[in-house]
Amino acid sequence: MTAHNLTRDEAAQRAADLRVRSYSIELDFTDGQGAPSSELFTSTSTIEFDARAGSSSFVDLVAERVHRAELNGEKLLNPSVSGSGIELSRLAEHNTLVVAADHAYSSFGLGVHRFVDPTDSATYLYSQFESAEARRAFACFDQPDLKAAFTFSVVAPEDWTVISNSVCLTTEDLPGGGRLHTFAPTPPISTYVTAVAAGPYRRWTDTYTDEHGEIPLAIYCRESLAEHVDAERLFAETKEGFAYFHRTFGIPYAFGKYDQCLVPEFNAAAMESVALVTCMEEWAFRSKVSADSYERRNQTILHEIAHMWFGNLVSMKWWDDLWLKESFALLAAVLCQASSTAYTGAWTTFASVEKGWAYGQDQLASTHPVISDIPDLASVKVNYDSITYFKGAAVLKQLVAFVGEHNFFKGLSAYLTEHAYGTATLSDLLLHLQRASGRDLSGWASQWLATTGMNTLRPVLETTPDGKITSFEVVQGPASPGTGEFREHRVAVGMYDEDADGSLIRRHRVEIDVSGERTAVPELHGQPRGRLILVNDDDLTYCSMRLDPESSATLIDRISDVRDSLPRTLCWSAAWEMTREVELRARDFVSLVNRGFHEPAVAVVQRLVTQAQFALTSYADPAWAEEVGWPSLADGLLAAARSSAPGSDHQLILVSGLATAVLSPRHLDVLRALLDGEAAGQGLAGLAIDTDLRWSILLALSAAGCVDMDGVDTPVIDAAIADDATSAGAFQGARAAVLRPLTAAKERAWQQVMQSDSLAPTVEQALLYSFAFPGQQDLLEPFTDRYFDEIPALWARRSTEHARGVVTGLFPAWSIRRSTVDKAKKFAGQGHPEPLVRLVLEGAAEVERALRARAFDLGPSSST
Repeated sequence: MTAHNLTRDEAAQRAADLRVRSYSIELDFTDGQGAPSSELFTSTSTIEFDARAGSSSFVDLVAERVHRAELNGEKLLNPSVSGSGIELSRLAEHNTLVVAADHAYSSFGLGVHRFVDPTDSATYLYSQFESAEARRAFACFDQPDLKAAFTFSVVAPEDWTVISNSVCLTTEDLPGGGRLHTFAPTPPISTYVTAVAAGPYRRWTDTYTDEHGEIPLAIYCRESLAEHVDAERLFAETKEGFAYFHRTFGIPYAFGKYDQCLVPEFNAAAMESVALVTCMEEWAFRSKVSADSYERRNQTILHEIAHMWFGNLVSMKWWDDLWLKESFALLAAVLCQASSTAYTGAWTTFASVEKGWAYGQDQLASTHPVISDIPDLASVKVNYDSITYFKGAAVLKQLVAFVGEHNFFKGLSAYLTEHAYGTATLSDLLLHLQRASGRDLSGWASQWLATTGMNTLRPVLETTPDGKITSFEVVQGPASPGTGEFREHRVAVGMYDEDADGSLIRRHRVEIDVSGERTAVPELHGQPRGRLILVNDDDLTYCSMRLDPESSATLIDRISDVRDSLPRTLCWSAAWEMTREVELRARDFVSLVNRGFHEPAVAVVQRLVTQAQFALTSYADPAWAEEVGWPSLADGLLAAARSSAPGSDHQLILVSGLATAVLSPRHLDVLRALLDGEAAGQGLAGLAIDTDLRWSILLALSAAGCVDMDGVDTPVIDAAIADDATSAGAFQGARAAVLRPLTAAKERAWQQVMQSDSLAPTVEQALLYSFAFPGQQDLLEPFTDRYFDEIPALWARRSTEHARGVVTGLFPAWSIRRSTVDKAKKFAGQGHPEPLVRLVLEGAAEVERALRARAFDLGPSSST
């Protein structure tokens, strides 16, 4: 049975007709004799619900077969299992529905995912039910606004641990084998945040305690990774989150215990299921990682805790407000990080990484408003993008600045109190924020959420001969791409000048409201202009910031002299935006990055490495990139790594960056020496060649054609997999095999991704990540036409979420030619589904941008 593409109108009608009181869900993960089942599991759903007497409806279900279906004690003879689940007719005022069915385990991360550990052959299960995938595990009314209490009972092998949204009340050994676990009823929650996990998981426990009482905490992970779980640190950071959100939200945590389960082959970073957060097991770091990896993990921990209030306690009515729950959780996480954890530079990371992703998405012709029209479930997954998460969070950050942080949390607390255990909308939130702050928000949503594109903000000023400002305006460009709105911005204007040691520090700051095309700032009259002016200082608003000519010269010559990390990051972001908007040549940006590898913020360095490599791949003249650009970048990375402190984060990420570049023979010799244990001899004393870095080096050698180039067989890669007999080793081995510059390797990967619909998510990700590598364009060109020929069939037979990664991951971005754009536009006019067309046109837009940038890169220096 396939999943019905539930529409918003259908969901609204069902919500008007029904009120769900409770679910009793029984799941059996055994073969009937106490051993784990291998292909199917059984569910029995008992649903108590009210309805309009005599009305008709349907219950959602995706199953292999239905064993039993009874409505109010009467069997539904040959229940009509249509595209919309099981149809229900002649409903009573009070109803009891019982459905027993068999379901298939998932290999692609939706419904109940089944994983067999290659290390010890142990079986692990976990659920993933967002957006409407609970119906793959049990019959239900699978939409967010039909909340109800859930009572789960699970039969599993005797030696398994079973966890769900609430505490386990009883366990009972069954005569036929297996053990029955019965859980306490939950408060009213949405179907998509119900959860279950089962298997021989290792468990760690702790307790968070404050004036509101105790919250039992637990962490779970599969046994073979248990030695890598830093439970003490995870618990400490979880407690910081609860302390912050209790203090700022003003409402105690509502769901009793709080579990975090690290699961294999997860198709996201984490999922906020009530009181049972599932997280990607890569959180269990097997090797040395940089401080940035800990910061990113911490952000996700806090993001999911924030969801317990915003998303779970108060839920959205429909997926139009998906952006709000995700953007809010991200904003709340960074607010917590910056003020209440060791990650005080979180806003620097946010400005560099999240906003950078949002800017890139928002500059595409296919950009969409933050509030998207979500007419059906198929449209949800297409809008899980950088606009939904990152632009939304940036816009909410501006809203915090506009109303004031104290007022923001005051209004939020009132909102959560009024709508607890129910659903609400953006309008409900804005009403409470307006009441708390006294600021008029009537036009805020239409300006920021219903429009597309970015405004540019730039300073226009006049000065006296000695540099005193006589006139200062912030000039706003119309939002683009889009309908050209001029928005209201809350911004800080910062003036930077030298201190005694030559560093550039902020000497003066004013905070103002910007509206319309030109906003005068008389408060700056008489102030010295200094060396650098930032019109979005402190990154309060969402915009593309531009610099005046003197500030641009300072950026190019002295960006490393800016003392504080956030303004320095804003300068780096401005440089990248200038490169993308053909105002700074790609080769000049690469040169700027080569001088900036000692940037103290590790996350920013990683972002710069990625941007420089993308500039060389897509924006720079190909001949210059091959002859000068790639060798100079690799030289710069290696030199900076050698001058970094032994064993430091900078040393690690710079060597890792080197391993992802197009390398010359001299650089490959360095990597070979590192594999042979000669780090000190290469000027890299203190560098630990652990499992993950060893894989990074092998991937680089594979991409360069130095490994297993004799044919399809891969003895060197197979030996590396044998040395790392884990799912992570299999993932890296798959990457190494496809990275090889061999037609046979590319063809095999293409066939696997395009034809196999049962690849594990991690295997598919490995192939998609590594199919196209810089410098392999000629090898990849034959796949360009095949892409447009084959993706319609793939889209038709897979779910939107399952197909989307392939459509975007294999778009022929390697073919930076006008003909590729023409093929994409022709494809768009052939009547394919709109979500598919949108993804293809987004890829084409990046190729068009690359064509413009390459032409510009051949011109005169950006600084002349």
